[in-house]
Amino acid sequence: MTVREQLIEAASKRILVKDGPYGTAIQNAKLASADYAGDTGLADDQKGNNDLVNLTRPDLIRKICEDYIAAGASVLATNTFNANRISQADYGAQALVHDINLAAAKVIREACDAASAKDGVPRFVCGAIGPTNKTLSLSPDVEDPGFREVTFDEIVDVYTEQCRALIEGGVDTILIETVFDTLNCKAAIMAVKQLERELARDIPIMISMTLTDLSGRNLSGHTVEAFWYAVRHARPVTVGLNCSFGADQLRPHVKALSAIADTLLMAYPNAGLPNELGEYDELPETTAGLVKQWALGGQANIIGGCCGSSPQHIAAMAEAVEGLEPRAVPEPAPAMRLAGLEAFTVAA
Repeated sequence: MTVREQLIEAASKRILVKDGPYGTAIQNAKLASADYAGDTGLADDQKGNNDLVNLTRPDLIRKICEDYIAAGASVLATNTFNANRISQADYGAQALVHDINLAAAKVIREACDAASAKDGVPRFVCGAIGPTNKTLSLSPDVEDPGFREVTFDEIVDVYTEQCRALIEGGVDTILIETVFDTLNCKAAIMAVKQLERELARDIPIMISMTLTDLSGRNLSGHTVEAFWYAVRHARPVTVGLNCSFGADQLRPHVKALSAIADTLLMAYPNAGLPNELGEYDELPETTAGLVKQWALGGQANIIGGCCGSSPQHIAAMAEAVEGLEPRAVPEPAPAMRLAGLEAFTVAA
């Protein structure tokens, strides 16, 4: 069986559980600037460069991964949200992008394989790629609406570099996550499709949108329905939502996407909304209870946690959905489905 087939089969038997964020756990480790930089020789202050920790403290990344596995996660993402040339340029570390991604993939692969060898549970390693800090759909200059800091081809190249290293390190899928700009997502899709041709193999894609307001749109203005119609041609093995808000605020949007997406649905919300200090204080039992409602409604195949989540949140979620029926993937009637900022279906 291919990885795509294995993931679909596993998700047909039970609701799978994804891990939580690495940033929160790394911050809790209270690393000094020297811990981040290690022996890389980078001149700039690296404190806060969580992706670099894959190279300088792989033991910490392995421990975080093992904690999520122990909590019940079987879908594990790499710690590579900002491990791309554009984002790493902020730290002067763009030359290390390949090494960071390669190390990140290897450490999660090794942890998952070791755990599966012990208990026989299949686990899937997702190469996580974030949106970068540039947007293709919007101008950063209010005086010049046509201005863009990067081109589509440049973003494709950036993602190709990152994905090639992740695949070399042994990931099973590429997770295009926290999509705030649909055009950036399309560039990531293009990068993966080019690598598929180059490597002559199927590379399953997982796509996860993030909402910027309660109306259910991302930064480039797409509703969840329009977003799905804009990316469904990529045949992602999962589509869904992450970050954005807490599970309570995401509920209607998960429901809407679940009804139309003819693929697995993965949702991993924040642990509630941040308080006045920017911290997340929603208890694991609260988050788990809210996510359980998605499962009871037949709206999710894979659930997990985003900002503010901990292994305790993941463990509570795993317990909450244990034994519940996974979502049945719908089979929409054939029709022409288009997307502007809104979804539009032409009668069949």
